[in-house]
Amino acid sequence: MRRLKTRLCICYGIFTVLLCMAAVSGCHRLSQHPLVVVAVEEVTNNARVIAVIGKPIACSSAITGRPNETDGIAALQFQATGTKGSGLVVIEGKKLGTDWGITLLEFRPADNAERLSLTTDFENHTGIDTPKFDPAATSNAPSQPIAPPSDIEITLPTGL
Repeated sequence: MRRLKTRLCICYGIFTVLLCMAAVSGCHRLSQHPLVVVAVEEVTNNARVIAVIGKPIACSSAITGRPNETDGIAALQFQATGTKGSGLVVIEGKKLGTDWGITLLEFRPADNAERLSLTTDFENHTGIDTPKFDPAATSNAPSQPIAPPSDIEITLPTGL
């Protein structure tokens, strides 16, 4: 019986270590996502965030949420901590082509103070509110419209 308990403890220990390694490596990959990189830069240099939590600001590499490459939609969160407090950074973004653009950037102080919308601040100093539109880009639409069929026959049931 004692041998069984020892083996179970070893198995649980190995499972826990593997689970922690997977979680840490997954968070690290998300910390390199283009939306997170831009958000960290904005949060650590934003005067309104600095006024609330102090400077220097450290951003956690433990990112929650997920970017969906297929649909081109992302919702991510991470913690930011300063000398006077901390809070949650919330990012939402949209992908156009290969470029990610921020659609929402918000700082939520841990003390439940008023949320700070940083989207406009980001747009004002970068000049970017969405990925750039290229009017000279080629269209994926067919060059010639597809003609409708010449005859359409609709058969109605009798006796109605």
